[in-house]
Amino acid sequence: MADTAQFALGFCERNGISRPNALRLRLIIEELFTNTIRHGHRAECDTPVRIELAVIEGYPTLTYEDSAPPYDPLTRLSALGSAEVTTLGAPPADGLGIFLIGNLAYGAHHAYEDGRNRLWLVMRT
Repeated sequence: MADTAQFALGFCERNGISRPNALRLRLIIEELFTNTIRHGHRAECDTPVRIELAVIEGYPTLTYEDSAPPYDPLTRLSALGSAEVTTLGAPPADGLGIFLIGNLAYGAHHAYEDGRNRLWLVMRT
């Protein structure tokens, strides 16, 4: 996880992405990775996760790919209503990754292809 965080922060630094946006990107990557292990594979494993970062039209973009069973986190995004957010503005205990994507991503797309979940995100800046 530390290498992944350094990878994301280094990318942001090289591309002039602000520190707050870099930390948001790192948080999303960490949450996706944790969910792959906890919910996708249900245990630690040696199956690789692919993370690709780019800047497209001035926006940081993330492609996240894993080989866990098919799961589209975006289907829950529309179901995550304001009723699941407390009066203090805290995200729900379950579904933090979905909450982060909904609040920190400008655009998102998911596909399950060739035995892999592929999630593309365009980050808000």
